[in-house]
Amino acid sequence: MGLEELEQKEYFSIGDVKRITGVPEYSVRYWESEFNLIRPIRLESGHRRYTKEDVYTILKIKDLIYKHKLTLEGAKKQLSHYQFPTQNGEKRPRTDVKLLGEIKEMLADLLKE
Repeated sequence: MGLEELEQKEYFSIGDVKRITGVPEYSVRYWESEFNLIRPIRLESGHRRYTKEDVYTILKIKDLIYKHKLTLEGAKKQLSHYQFPTQNGEKRPRTDVKLLGEIKEMLADLLKE
């Protein structure tokens, strides 16, 4: 399994992500919580299913941390300016993550009332 499989499948298990990216599973889970850019789909069983976009994000984080020797904070700053490929090949900024977080907080506040 490698980058060529990335184009053949739509969803990947955490084991697939490990084989494609070379990033240990525990690092993938940690980065998921730290960066809030990796958003796997959770199955009823609790297993994660990562999209191509998630795998590309993991590869970019790996590049920033291991190749460019950035800290997690430095990688977060770099990623805030990075445009990620979508499944149809277009590029779009990941600013929607912040917007979705704000909407989630607003909805939670409305439910409390």
